[in-house]
Amino acid sequence: MKKISILGSTGSIGVNALSVIKNFPEDFRVIHLTGNLNSEKMIEQGKEFLPNTITMIDEQAAGKVKSGLKELDIEVFTGREKLLEVANDKNIDLVLNSLVGAFGMEPTLKAIENGVDVALSNKESLVVAGDLIYNAMDNSGANLFPVDSEHSALWQCVHGELNEDIEKIILTGSGGPFRTREVNTFSSITKKEALKHPNWVMGQKITIDSATMMNKGLEVIEAFWLFKMNTSKIEIVVHPQSIIHSMVQFKDGSIKAQLGVPDMKIPIQYALTYPRHLPSNWERLDFTNIIDLTFEAPNIERFPCIALAYKALNKKGSAAAVLNFANDYSVFRFLEEDIKFTDIPKIIDLAIDNHQWIECPNLDDLKELDLWTKDFVKNFD
Repeated sequence: MKKISILGSTGSIGVNALSVIKNFPEDFRVIHLTGNLNSEKMIEQGKEFLPNTITMIDEQAAGKVKSGLKELDIEVFTGREKLLEVANDKNIDLVLNSLVGAFGMEPTLKAIENGVDVALSNKESLVVAGDLIYNAMDNSGANLFPVDSEHSALWQCVHGELNEDIEKIILTGSGGPFRTREVNTFSSITKKEALKHPNWVMGQKITIDSATMMNKGLEVIEAFWLFKMNTSKIEIVVHPQSIIHSMVQFKDGSIKAQLGVPDMKIPIQYALTYPRHLPSNWERLDFTNIIDLTFEAPNIERFPCIALAYKALNKKGSAAAVLNFANDYSVFRFLEEDIKFTDIPKIIDLAIDNHQWIECPNLDDLKELDLWTKDFVKNFD
């Protein structure tokens, strides 16, 4: 039986992961769950999965969880340090990291350093600290299993293939809610409009990233680390139906694509049960119901965040980390309705250009850059 920790279990990825685990009661034992504010959901999960520990970042939420589970033998903790202790548990077989934003990077690094495999939904981990994480993997022998639907698709497509035979990898994206909206209206986009994703139900932060298409930019950087591809070999194609999750083109012109309904339980299950495709009762793709599959190039004028991700990746060093930090804090300001939608890429670009570039940032460097970027974004007016 595989012992598992789920970081961010009350979010959409965490909830879907527990749905997967429920189908395999003989294969998984949930040891640790972590959350932030959603005490009601965590109490439900605690009662159903009976983990050894629960950690809530928010102290008030932790108190509610402790009260709600007082009849059960579950230790309830609070705070960031306890979260890192959970990630540090060497007795775990697999950590599913579904934390949001750069906040999730250090837990990934801690687990990898301890030789614990990580099913990674937190793409920011590799964007911010890809070099540190891969060095830790070399030292510990731990593995990363991608959870994002696009990277899971690429992972499945490259399986059994020679890296030298790959001409390029193609990340698909829905284009979000503003794929056809006039660019000259973007400055008036509201929070409510930006949170209406056409295909996926996700948390607020990642939904805004989809609206700006920064999620696709971050995925380019993540793909660079996961598949060791030169930037020029990583392409984005807008595919509104979200049926083809990504593709690999080979040097002979052939293309492998991974298809499926837009359901995150499928890539989550593959990451948890790799290398098996075990039976599930999820919805199946019915080709007779597909009216069309369409594709288009991403509009960089409409979605400048894509170009910013390539810019940061090409600058190397600390640029991608600052891109990530600036995006996180800019999105939070937009969700607070404190800045315009179009301010998000402006702030990110300025942060990349104005930070003190570091060739090989260590963990302390990254923490200092995070603080610098937070202050930079806060003072943008």
